Order: sequence, then structure tokens, then C-alpha cells
Amino acid sequence: MPLDPQARAFLDRLAQAGAVAFGEMPVGEARRQQEEGAPALFGPVEEVPFADRSLPGPAGPVPVRVYSPVPEPAPALVYFHGGGWVLGSARTVHGVCATLARRAACAVVSVDYRLAPEHRFPAALDDAWAVTTWVAEHPGQVGGREGLLAVGGDSAGGNLAAVVARRARDAGLALALQLLAYPVLDADFERQSYRDFAEGYWLTRAAMQWFWDQYLPDGDRLHPDASPLRAPDLAGVAPAYVVTAECDVLRDEGEDYARRLESAGVPTTLRRHAGMIHGFLRLPAVLDGARAGLDEASRALAGAFAGRARSGA
Repeated sequence: MPLDPQARAFLDRLAQAGAVAFGEMPVGEARRQQEEGAPALFGPVEEVPFADRSLPGPAGPVPVRVYSPVPEPAPALVYFHGGGWVLGSARTVHGVCATLARRAACAVVSVDYRLAPEHRFPAALDDAWAVTTWVAEHPGQVGGREGLLAVGGDSAGGNLAAVVARRARDAGLALALQLLAYPVLDADFERQSYRDFAEGYWLTRAAMQWFWDQYLPDGDRLHPDASPLRAPDLAGVAPAYVVTAECDVLRDEGEDYARRLESAGVPTTLRRHAGMIHGFLRLPAVLDGARAGLDEASRALAGAFAGRARSGA
């Protein structure tokens, strides 16, 4: 279907306001604008109790925001924000994490991993893995329940979640789900969605090239820890719920990854959201499709936790 009318109106407003594309302003200013703009784009939040803390990391404490929607120990989701490994924070995905926590009745640990270009690959991944393993070993300290753990993330955070899920398999750490929202999965800019939506759909082809240049300017971008679609073996990784947006440069790699997971025997749900643009889950104030997407992701997460609990986790 064509671009959603609400998405079209949103993009038109950005163009009329002279919005600068990702990668075309100083990093510090881009971070500030995203932080300040996130609440208005999300709109009213179903607030849950949360606390800003820090957890042990490989290069010092890692800031996290811990959501505790229920008083008793609950399943836990470790969540990694998007922003091309350069932008974003636990604050820019506050609405997303609070919604998932409330609607899936789970604790959420939202991770402020180190950002590029100050901290390049694999700093973000190292922080993501360190927090995940710490939460797995100390679930009670974040309101979690032993054996009921999932990972998730959007965009670059989805990249981190996918790699963490593979590392968890290799380490014998069982996860209930990997929740991947329009994830970055391959350093390849030649898929059809990169051609179809290269410009004019918020996240551009040039912006993704710039993000990769900040995150991994040198070295092997096709290493599976950077491009998880290139992993030779995905058998045995956590079940997956993969969200893609129809009008997004990253659509095809997300859908290719879902097919690879299915081929490897991994229980996988692929949900393409028609007419949506990259980042839509953070835009409920302007896109009705965002609320629907969050509802569906929350149900998938709750269902994965319930299924794992029934299996005797």
C-alpha cells in the first residue's frame, strides 16, 4: 500500500519546517534535539514506576532505566534504544519501554550503552551483553523473575538485541524472545528497500551510511557481531518477533533475517506494518499505527513469557 496518510503529513511537516537529515548537524545538537523532541512525538505515556540506576559494565558503570510495573517478581526485558549507535538514550524510548512494561506486565531494563563516534564498535555491544548477563544472574535486583528474560530493541538497538540473542545461545542463556523492531542487520545498502526509500522517508540511505561510518569506520562491517544477518548459523537462538515498516530502507534486511531464522528452525513472527516509516513505534502522537504496533509487540512479549513459564523455565 502507499505511504500512510498520517506518515505523509508528518514527513511534509518536517520538510516544511526545514528539518535537517540525520548526519547533517553536529552530533551533540542532534542528540539534544532528539531528547527534547521525543516526549511530544510519543504523546501521553502510560506511566509505570521507574528508577535510573547503573549496572556493571566492561568500561565502568552502564546507566539504565528500570521499569517496575508490578510489585512481585516479573519477567524481564532488557531493551536497547535506537539511534544508529550515535543518538538516543533511555529517555528517547521512555514511552516505548513504559508501554511494553505496562502492557506485557514485565520489568524493563532500558540500557544507555556507550555511543559512537566517541565509543565505536564493539563498545555498545559489550555494554549490551554485560547488562544482559548481569540481569540474568541477578533478576531479583531489577524486579525480575529467574529464568524469564527477553531482549529487544529498535533500529540499532535491534541490531544489538539480535547479536546478544546469538551470544546468549552460545553461552547457554535461554531467552524467551528477541523483540526486533525495524532492526539494522546488515551493512549492505543495495537491497531493494534501500533503493525504493532512499530519500524522503525520514531515515535515508545516506543517513544509514553515515551512522555506519560513525560506528564502524574501519574493520569488518560484515562480521556477524556487526551484521548479524551474516551469522553462519542461527539455529537455537531465541524465538523472534520481527517488526518491519513498509516504507523503510531497513525493511528488506529485517525480513531477510526473519526468513533466515525460520529456515534455521527458530520460531519466528514477522510483522510488516503497511504504510509505516522507520521509527514509527516512537510516534504515537502522530501515527495511529504506532499504538497498534506497540499493542501487538506487547502481546507477543507477554505471550512469549507465558509460554516459557508454562514450559517450566
